[in-house]
Amino acid sequence: MKGLIIAAGRGSRLARKGASKPLVPVLGKPIIERIIRTGYQAGIKEFYVVTGFNGDKVRSFLSTLASQLPVSIKHIENDSWQKGNGVSVLKAKDYLKDNFVLMMGDHLVDVELLKRFLNLSVRPEEVILAVDKNLNSPFVNPDDVTKVLTNNGKVIDIGKHLKKFNGYDTGLFYCTPAIFDAILKSIEERGDYSLTGGIKVLAGEGKVNGFEVKNYFWIDVDDPVALEKAEVALLENTRNKANDG
Repeated sequence: MKGLIIAAGRGSRLARKGASKPLVPVLGKPIIERIIRTGYQAGIKEFYVVTGFNGDKVRSFLSTLASQLPVSIKHIENDSWQKGNGVSVLKAKDYLKDNFVLMMGDHLVDVELLKRFLNLSVRPEEVILAVDKNLNSPFVNPDDVTKVLTNNGKVIDIGKHLKKFNGYDTGLFYCTPAIFDAILKSIEERGDYSLTGGIKVLAGEGKVNGFEVKNYFWIDVDDPVALEKAEVALLENTRNKANDG
């Protein structure tokens, strides 16, 4: 299984924590390192990372990390990162011809959740989105999260400003190459350069399945408040594991 991580954005809300969002430390380790280590523990050995803002620093760090872990990290540069994160996904079109897992460069997820996700089966031309149905999660900012409306296991709508929704987008996707054409269609027909725009296109065709994350941990480390919550959660998880052992 290959993993695509999009980490090209500026991350202005975390700017005071570091000059490059993927390198902002969470309990002493950069966000991007935690994402890759989690992916490796779940079984991903080949990563493609799309970088943009302050990309040189991120790529330099990742090259060092690749020498420390038994993984392959391939760099993809996005010099149009300001347009939207869908462009970052499109930059990987020539590299990923088979199914892959798409992860956000600022989202942390439980390794057990990722393991379960990797064991799913996705149909040709479809995508699976990990959806959190806990609308009262303490780790989610309801004013900023992308909302999802599902019905009978299908994602039928997605967006930050949905009035009717029953779940949250966790930023974890099991993709077929159909995602690339969907983003292109979103750009051409709606002028929407976001990944959400591409998912919206596929959802309109009945090609997006929802996978409930249930009680597994995930968080979008998008601002200082979320960063603090992530560190507290990771400390608690470490403490629980120590007690168990």
